[in-house]
Amino acid sequence: MAEAETAPGRIDTDRLVLVPLRVDHAHEMAEVLADPALYAFFAGAPPTAEIMRTRYAHLVAGSPDPAVSWCNWVVHLREAGCLTGFAQAIVTRSDQGSTAVVSLVTGRPWQGRGIGGEAAGGMLGWLRGQGVDTVVADIHPDNRASAGAAARSGFTRTGEVHGDKLRWRLRLSGSRS
Repeated sequence: MAEAETAPGRIDTDRLVLVPLRVDHAHEMAEVLADPALYAFFAGAPPTAEIMRTRYAHLVAGSPDPAVSWCNWVVHLREAGCLTGFAQAIVTRSDQGSTAVVSLVTGRPWQGRGIGGEAAGGMLGWLRGQGVDTVVADIHPDNRASAGAAARSGFTRTGEVHGDKLRWRLRLSGSRS
């Protein structure tokens, strides 16, 4: 099996910087993720800063599987000078190619401004540059905003069900091998 060689790098877009996750992002991200309405489409409740520190330490340590890379970023809005959410990609490499399972969450105060779509575009471009062949996202069927953003980014719904979510897939063309 091929080994993963993907470490998250800084991603710059017009308005955003996707910054590789650090443990010291925990406090600000706990505030970004504090609105209970964010948890309508996935299990959980707003985390405390301590929970975030523990979670981030685990994520920053990286995957124990050499064929899997955990790429995690916080989304920084340049003009406001603050974090607005996070993006993540779990990249799995094998002799058959590479796949990234992605997710992205934008805090409620920043939703509806195109931040999630811009962050997704930056992450997809970065993944393409890392040679990722296929990107998948699991989206709750009632989450119309995420489904719309996925469709605008080129994803198509597959009909596969994962738990209570529908799988969407994007084949990245022009990936390097």
